[in-house]
Amino acid sequence: MEKIIFNGEIIERSKVNIDIEDRGYQFGDGIYEVIRVYNGTLFTKEEHVNRLYESAEKISIHIPYEKLELIQTLEELVQVNQLKTGIIYLQLTRGSFPRQHGFPKSEVPPVYVAYTREMPIPKVSMDDGVKGLLVEDVRWLRCDIKSLNLLGNILAKQKAAESGCFEAIQHRGEEITEGSSSNVFIVKDHCLITRPATNLILNGITRQVIIKLCQENGISIREEIFTINDLLEADEVFISSTTSEVMPIIQVNDKVISSGTPGEITRKLQHLFQQKIGL
Repeated sequence: MEKIIFNGEIIERSKVNIDIEDRGYQFGDGIYEVIRVYNGTLFTKEEHVNRLYESAEKISIHIPYEKLELIQTLEELVQVNQLKTGIIYLQLTRGSFPRQHGFPKSEVPPVYVAYTREMPIPKVSMDDGVKGLLVEDVRWLRCDIKSLNLLGNILAKQKAAESGCFEAIQHRGEEITEGSSSNVFIVKDHCLITRPATNLILNGITRQVIIKLCQENGISIREEIFTINDLLEADEVFISSTTSEVMPIIQVNDKVISSGTPGEITRKLQHLFQQKIGL
């Protein structure tokens, strides 16, 4: 039987019941993380857990577990479920309380769940490249919080899917922000460019790994705002995320990016990333 974590304990999934007045269910009042698992090992686990606590602090949710305790339980769950390659999803909500918009006035424990899922590395897409669709960014202004409020992201992703595209590349006016579930990078004149980590994007863990890989391997990189035109005229475009790693974008809308094949710097970063995860 599949096991999950429920409020800090590993139990059978079939035995879990979530209250209908859980604030995550009714308001999206909660936070989450997705951690990649390679060869049974959680990749960048400390970074993901640190960001979980940062998101919790930003919306005033107290996590009643020490970071090390939480990590150890996640690792145990991966072992119990014998997961080799996949993800572990975890979320915390503000808890269950009679419905009201304001926070509960009394002390209410958060509800914490986590589960594993097999998920292969998307090698074919990473080799061939994928298409992106430009979509207006209509989300709220605190995209730095990894909250459960993902309706704007979902609507953008669905537009991309209906157009036969892998990802929606969002923009506010002329400025590119991020993908619906990824960060966006462009290459121009051998320099990698990505938007600075402000409240308008999520500071992706894979994004942070890529920046560090560039610094360690002599790849020029700048964190600065770029536009739709910069994106369409770029020498290379790729997106990054926990599940997509370094994913080349070879076409945006009807515009083919450069030669229509993954570029040199994108390929180099794919290789460096694979070395980083030990594959």
